[in-house]
Amino acid sequence: MPAITRTEDLARFCELAKTAPYVTVDTEFLRERTYWSKLCLIQLAIPPASTSKTPGGEAVLVDPLAEGLSLEPLYDLFRHTGTVKVFHAARQDLEIFFHDAQLFPTPLFDTQVAAMVCGFGEQVGYETLVRKIAKADLDKSSRFTDWSRRPLSEAQSAYALADVTHLRVIYEFLSAELVKTGREAWLAEEIAVLEDPETYITRPEEAWQKVRTRTNSPRFLAILRELARFRESYAQDRDIPRSRVYKDDAMIELASTKPASEADLGKSRLLLREARKGDIANGILAAVRAGLEAKDLPQVKADEPGRPGNAALSDLLRVLLKAKADAAGVAPKLIASASELDAIATGHRDVPALQGWRAEVFGKDALRLAGGEIALSAQNGAVKVVPAR
Repeated sequence: MPAITRTEDLARFCELAKTAPYVTVDTEFLRERTYWSKLCLIQLAIPPASTSKTPGGEAVLVDPLAEGLSLEPLYDLFRHTGTVKVFHAARQDLEIFFHDAQLFPTPLFDTQVAAMVCGFGEQVGYETLVRKIAKADLDKSSRFTDWSRRPLSEAQSAYALADVTHLRVIYEFLSAELVKTGREAWLAEEIAVLEDPETYITRPEEAWQKVRTRTNSPRFLAILRELARFRESYAQDRDIPRSRVYKDDAMIELASTKPASEADLGKSRLLLREARKGDIANGILAAVRAGLEAKDLPQVKADEPGRPGNAALSDLLRVLLKAKADAAGVAPKLIASASELDAIATGHRDVPALQGWRAEVFGKDALRLAGGEIALSAQNGAVKVVPAR
């Protein structure tokens, strides 16, 4: 199937999609050589209408690389609230559209999140849902293809279309399950996170918080903060991967060794050769100086979420989480992360696991367990909540 390359053809399909109850959406992109994802292909499918001559519904490929093609008709469809936009594992797709057009498709449905709510496990893959719900198999031969190359082969086109045609069956099944179980509000809470711009904004001054390090010295962290700030800004401005500037292990080494000259940078074991001179080298040295001179030193508290405090209580909360998740038929990771359990154990209460639907399924009993009001007991091979003696 040839991809849509003209704006008028895209507009024609999008107007048709506005008459449908939902449209399934997927994208193919590249990010190995850029900071921002490069959109290479868009797949769209709608269910068959009663008057349709296409029994399986219509499905199209859209080529965003085509010269002169405007995606505004697609964005207009995304703004149309009468048609649900269905994705699987939508986060990366949404990041692309948010960066390119500052919008989110609405209303939104994510089948990966819905599958977790419906008990299909943690971060269930599309292939698994196709096999279990659509009762079909996927051709995986084009999985690692270069989607920026043209023309697309028949195999590539078929692979790409399968990502949205089977998705129709999956969406209809999962949406019915949510209605049956009364868990639509659970999904809505998760979708709200996906539709929050803060989910996709990376601020250079906050980038250091995502770097894993065992050193908590305030001065070390100040240098790390400035190195991470420079790397993020440099990569964003030039649209290159962070790792092309320097990798995390090199950054941690720099924060430890505190180089003061290009000669010092030459002694690094982990720094890329290109980073030992020129703009990157100057940026590194300036960042180290800024970290050494900083007055506002980062502080990492011992009871910060994600850092074990009461290890025994954390372990008990994990057992409770597994029992509650099994009873509710929900993926444990959707209810609470390991860092959230550690946070609860150390006294934190402003965590997602204690709010909304999670509080009903797990959070309220988690607080009762932490407060000594209840205990856990093994009964007939299962974990049960019992009153504390």
